[in-house]
Amino acid sequence: MNMPPEKKYPLKGIYVPNLVPYDDKGRINERELRRMIRWLIDQGVSGLYPNGSTGEFIRLSFEERLRLVEIIADEVRGRIPILAGAAEGNVELSLKACQRYHELGCVAVSLTGPYYYKVNQEGIDAYFREMARNSPIDILVYNIPQFANEISLPVLRGLASDCERIIGIKDSSRDFPRVMSTLAQIKSERPDFTVFIGTEEILLPALLMGCDGGTIASGGVVPEAVLKLYERFKAGKIDEARQIQFMMLALIEAMFATGNFPDGFRLAVRLRGFDMGKSRQPLGSSAEQALENVAGSMACLLAECGAENAAKICREFKNEHRSNGTSNADVVDRIVREVLSRLQK
Repeated sequence: MNMPPEKKYPLKGIYVPNLVPYDDKGRINERELRRMIRWLIDQGVSGLYPNGSTGEFIRLSFEERLRLVEIIADEVRGRIPILAGAAEGNVELSLKACQRYHELGCVAVSLTGPYYYKVNQEGIDAYFREMARNSPIDILVYNIPQFANEISLPVLRGLASDCERIIGIKDSSRDFPRVMSTLAQIKSERPDFTVFIGTEEILLPALLMGCDGGTIASGGVVPEAVLKLYERFKAGKIDEARQIQFMMLALIEAMFATGNFPDGFRLAVRLRGFDMGKSRQPLGSSAEQALENVAGSMACLLAECGAENAAKICREFKNEHRSNGTSNADVVDRIVREVLSRLQK
């Protein structure tokens, strides 16, 4: 494909982590992925974030991760920025990914600390400095201590001070005091240093304290609600933004309640009318039952967040569930098939 012209985008606003739909053979469903991308662009999202945790990057091969970004870049064609996850198991592969994503016109890459093996802070500092010296593309450091080695604040402060290529941080630690300290100690000294939040439960508080936006997984489910919160915040309508934040909490809790991340998010996107295919993570019977149990109530929560097609599913779910005791799964399966059929036509 032809490379898009290089653009410089400010890293701010609502970036959406891309879920990956699969076809009936378990491969990336390119057609459905492109349809999801067009939908998100039409909704007005600030940017896209492939190869993140919500996109289950660790369950894709290296070649699939590259291909995913190629498809998205081809569909986007420079209309909005792409922040691509480039966290690989070693420096060589990470740099290879950085090179390819640079060629595809991505605005930056996101890099976690080293994962699986425990690495001390001196080693983490050395890793990011090595990447910064050799990467052809800007780097957003990704702090997610649930899944990778934590990047301490002193290390981050040194990287921000010394490495021009490192342009910001995405913090998914769920540690709000840590985010506050990042803003106070680093952004105050380097105003162009992007601070993104990665947990939508504290999106509004983070924005109020000076964060530039975030990579928000529920933005791929209910972009209407997440973007409305962001727009109300920018307009100074904080009471309205607060109401949306509280409304989103129930939906987020429901998506996490299924027990296997990100299957609740995949179910929610399916309820929006997208064919996500079967997850690559085999589920036990109790996990599948949990998804069935939450499907109907999740449709109703989506409806409250402004999803019109989910509102129809919610109404039909309530009516049929009351009248004949049909299971959540049967009702949702039938209605989702009808929605998909209409969308395809």
